Amino acid sequence: MKELFEGAIKFREEDYLNHQELYENLKKKQDPHTLFISCVDSRVVPSLITNTLPGELFVVTNIGNIVPPYRENPNHIRSGYLATTSAIEYALNILNVKNIIICGHSNCGACSAIYETKETLSATPYVCKWLDLLNPVKERVEALKPNSRAKRIWLTEQINIEQQLENLMTYPFVEEKFDAGELRIFGWYYIIETGEILNYNMIKREFKIIKNTQTKSS
Repeated sequence: MKELFEGAIKFREEDYLNHQELYENLKKKQDPHTLFISCVDSRVVPSLITNTLPGELFVVTNIGNIVPPYRENPNHIRSGYLATTSAIEYALNILNVKNIIICGHSNCGACSAIYETKETLSATPYVCKWLDLLNPVKERVEALKPNSRAKRIWLTEQINIEQQLENLMTYPFVEEKFDAGELRIFGWYYIIETGEILNYNMIKREFKIIKNTQTKSS
């Protein structure tokens, strides 16, 4: 904890002062332009990999960067996955964000864990229940019959991003804004060891490395 306390002091004495005007402008409200949904993995730092300042990203993190499918029946609200779902609802309907990025990453523990046995995950029943949401991803990968564990995980991490994009589009207010041209949606795959980020083209259904040219809407 010593490092964290020292970091808090350094932030106040250095980093805060460098952006003091920004923080003062943020004291009354936030106006982020992008909803960033990423894995809770400590190696994925949204503001770092996007080079953004405080107030620009509305960040939602969970195990496996999962977007639970929309549940329309009000009777199911209490039994739904409210943390992520409510954040998406708030970002779109209250904050009016203009972009959504779903960001997965390499060496993802969640994408690996779905191939473990229930007994292996017995110490984490809540995690196990949450990972049931990745069953459609597992089925899609197994249908491709990958010939190695490395290829299976690589496919799982990327197909997971595709699946969560599809889940996102089940939200009526997301689909409405997207179809009206008021919302742009992206899927990113972040490779931790190289720093590369691949952007998913929803039309061509393929990932391409983000280069110097600005990425346009997929």
